[in-house]
Amino acid sequence: MTIWALALHGGAGAIAERVYQQEEEHMAALLEQGAAMLARGESALDVVTEMAAALEACGLHQAGKGSAPNANGIVELDASIMDGPTRAAGAVAALQGFLSPIRVARGVMEKTPHVLLVGDGADAFAAAQGFARVEDPKSYYATASSGLASSAGLGTIGAVARDAKGRLAAATSTGGLQGKMPGRVGDTPIIGAGCWADQRAAVSCTGLGEYFMRVNAAADVSARIAYANVSLESSAAAVIEDVRQLGGYGGLIAVDAAGNLSAPFCSQGMKRGIASSWGLREIKTFR
Repeated sequence: MTIWALALHGGAGAIAERVYQQEEEHMAALLEQGAAMLARGESALDVVTEMAAALEACGLHQAGKGSAPNANGIVELDASIMDGPTRAAGAVAALQGFLSPIRVARGVMEKTPHVLLVGDGADAFAAAQGFARVEDPKSYYATASSGLASSAGLGTIGAVARDAKGRLAAATSTGGLQGKMPGRVGDTPIIGAGCWADQRAAVSCTGLGEYFMRVNAAADVSARIAYANVSLESSAAAVIEDVRQLGGYGGLIAVDAAGNLSAPFCSQGMKRGIASSWGLREIKTFR
């Protein structure tokens, strides 16, 4: 049997007082789309790109269209992507005015010798490459008045996949914390902290980014598998416990080379979906 696996998340900022039916229904439909792509033999890298771009565009999470402004009323976007077989990676931070930060991040990976572009440099690169712009930021982005992602506080999005050829890939994107200091960058665009993919595991993180950076969360999942010889589930759970013990909160999604999936979190909830070639389909927000 051809083995493939896919996991998506819409952030670990879910709160018990809210109902997430719309988010769950959209994620379920997206999960089926991604599953079909993998079943057709499409690459993990292409699948996580498409999944992340769709999550950015839906406006239901604190990423892309759903992003909330910083303390100066400006939306600054972060994203990263990583290809497991080559460990090629690309990322942008404090990007302004472009529809899909994850596509720009992939452009950094494929069109430059660099991994991370920030601020004006990221904007200039995206413009030079012809990435689609946001025409009217004031009407495009969700804000606190929308009652969507921004009211939940956190809502980074991400995707991880194992394709039929055994290749792993991960993508993560966010608008960051609502009301954050201008220029603040969390774990999302930091390779190893918010996003990681190699031959052992692909990981996308969500939560209070400063803590995920302090434990190098995404890469540590793979490192624990390699050096401690533990399962993906045990490794991912230990990383989230490390975050919790420091006083942080959040979660992650991960897939390993065998197609095993894990999605631990230490917060009220985490919007997430998983699918696999052996028929697994699951959409959840809370326990």
